[in-house]
Amino acid sequence: MRIFVGNLAWTAEAEDLQEFFSDLGISPLKIDIPTDRESGKKRGFAFLEFESSETANAAIDAANGQDFMGRTLNVNEARPREDHRSATRGRR
Repeated sequence: MRIFVGNLAWTAEAEDLQEFFSDLGISPLKIDIPTDRESGKKRGFAFLEFESSETANAAIDAANGQDFMGRTLNVNEARPREDHRSATRGRR
């Protein structure tokens, strides 16, 4: 299961998130910090994958609202990405 971690510090790295969640007793399987296509800068959020929904929910409960690198985290279940192409079809 994937979770969304928002309000990340721009300097946050995957290793920082790995350490933060490990300190909470929860180890993510994968961490993805998206970057802007044009500038290459981090977008201020991450997606983390866990082996089960129970582990992901425990991560959400433990990390949501916590301070991480001077920012209050917004952590919840990741929603499927919208298809922007179909959302703009027919509009002119």
